Amino acid sequence: METFEKELRRLESRLDELVDVCQQLKDENRSLKQRQDTLMSERASLLQKNEQVRARVEAMIGRLKAMETGG
Repeated sequence: METFEKELRRLESRLDELVDVCQQLKDENRSLKQRQDTLMSERASLLQKNEQVRARVEAMIGRLKAMETGG
């Protein structure tokens, strides 16, 4: 009977460890998802800014070409 109780305590201890690991993984997963959301938002913002800059550069090039042909 003593062996059975020892084994039961060992299993209980192992289960507690697994529960702790599971909680750590859940916390890490939540943190990684938040980071991913932040990075995707930053990427979208950078793509938008890049598009704005490209449009401004194209407009400047167009004005320069117009000045060349008009001047």
